[in-house]
Formats: sequence, structure tokens, C-alpha cells
Amino acid sequence: MISPPLVICLMGPTAAGKTALAVELARRFPVSIVSVDSALVYRRMDIGTGKPGPEVLAEVPHQLIDIREPWESYSAGEFLRDARAAIEGIVAAGRVPLLVGGTMLYFRSLWQGLSELPQADGEVRAAIDLRAAAIGWPALHAELALVDPLTAQRLQPADRQRIQRALEVHQLTGVPLSAQQGRASPTSDLRFLRIAVIPQDRRLLHARIEARFREMLGRGFVAEVEGLMQLSEMRADRPAMRAVGYRQLWGMLAGDYDRAEAERRALAATRQLAKRQLTWLRHEVCELRISMEADLVAEAAAALRTHGVRDALSASSG
Repeated sequence: MISPPLVICLMGPTAAGKTALAVELARRFPVSIVSVDSALVYRRMDIGTGKPGPEVLAEVPHQLIDIREPWESYSAGEFLRDARAAIEGIVAAGRVPLLVGGTMLYFRSLWQGLSELPQADGEVRAAIDLRAAAIGWPALHAELALVDPLTAQRLQPADRQRIQRALEVHQLTGVPLSAQQGRASPTSDLRFLRIAVIPQDRRLLHARIEARFREMLGRGFVAEVEGLMQLSEMRADRPAMRAVGYRQLWGMLAGDYDRAEAERRALAATRQLAKRQLTWLRHEVCELRISMEADLVAEAAAALRTHGVRDALSASSG
């Protein structure tokens, strides 16, 4: 019986060193990288997302980077479709897919599948937007609580995109979104090696987060956000602006608060993101958990060899 194709999933909180580890593994093993990051899908958002530079991408290509404009949306369902296509192409080429990132919902969609929710309906969404313009999103959030209290409970009254989607699903199907999200079918035709990079000392991760943010500011992060604000299609409520750092700098540039407050908010939001990512990882089954303070390359490389992935050295000597 033929074993299902191996797919390596490299996960961890922001600033844990996932991208650098993935690039080093790609230099040593016949793996091809697929990004699992909801911010890296956007063009024109390079500095604040920690996107690999042109030189790195030229040497080690990453799939699912720069595939959307920053005013466009990108869903978990679209990721699942694109990731499966990328995996099939990589396997057909005789290589091993290496999925790397921190968007845990995307990873989970690949492992467990997604419920069969209806596609977006332009007319329904336009009607919801008109009603929101008339009575406000908090009022629509209250309406959602009447038909889907579980979804409304986990959403903020100002979360326009998710409130709209929940109301849309209910209007199209007559069934609450919360009742449909458990109907996923898992992926059974792939074999996963899940590697999680976990900090033993949260203070070290927070120090890395701050150092990386300062480095981004030094490279022109503010100017990058200014450039986005100048695009006629961009607004503060676009999905891409949920990315940490971008939303806070946008608020500063819009005059809502000063730079010191923007930096404080951005760092706090990034630490909260890391906390959520670690919470997800604590509840996931992972074949290998590596301490962020350990020799990441050595431990991950050993795991790949154990699962039958041959590096250049062993291939040449075998």
C-alpha cells in the first residue's frame, strides 16, 4: 500500500524564527515552501509582515506570497484550495511540501477540512452594508445575537467583516454559522509532520518581538503604511489592515494618536497575537515541539530524516 504524501507543517508564534528555519531546511532538503500566513498573501506589505526579501525569494521561492492586493479579501477556504493545489504540484515534482507560518486557522483547515459554507453573495452583502450604513454595525451585531448567539458572543460589535459573513450565511442557508462550522471533513490523503517552535521563556519572545518591530520601523515601516493609505482602494477597514502593526500605524497617520502610542499599541497587539498562536498550539497534536532557544535547524533536520526526507549530504553518500 502506497503511503500518503508527507507534508511538513512548521508552526510557531510570530518572531519565533520560523521563516529563517524554513529557508535553511530548504537549502538542505528537497522541500518547497508554502506560506501559511494571512498577511504575506498581500502585495505592497513587505516590511511590516516580515516578508522574506527578494534575494531570499530568488534563492528559495515561497508559494502563496503576494497573491492578493491589500484591498482584497482572502479566506480560509481560498487558502485551502490554493494550498492543496500547491501541495499537489510539489509532490508531482518529486519534492516535499514545507508549509510554514503562524495563521493557525489555515493550518487547521488543511488538517480538518472546512464546513461547506455558501460562497459570498454580492447582493446579500450589499444589502447588509446598506443596513449597516443606516443603523450601524453594533446594531447589526445585536441582530446577529438573536439568530446566532454563539457567533455573536465571540465577535466584537465593530468586527464588520465577520458580522457581515455570519449574517450572510444565516440569510442564505437559514442555519446559524456556529451550527455549520462543525461539519468539516478532515483531510485523509496526506501525512503530516507537525513541528511547533515554542519559547520556553516568554520574555525572550517578547524581546524578539520588540527588536523586530524596531528594525521594521528603521527599514521604513511607517512609509510603507503611508503608501498604502495613498491607494484609492484602501481604507482602514480592509481585511489586510487587521495585520498587527499596520492598523496601529494607520491610526497614527490618521491623527488618532501620536507615534509613542502607536508603537505601544503595535507591540501590545503583537504580543497578544503571539499569545493566541501559542494557545492554539497547546491544543494541537504536534509530532515535534522544539524549544525556540534550542538548535532549531539540527532538531528539525533530524525530524525530517526520521520521516524519510533525505538531505543533500545523506543523498550523496547513499
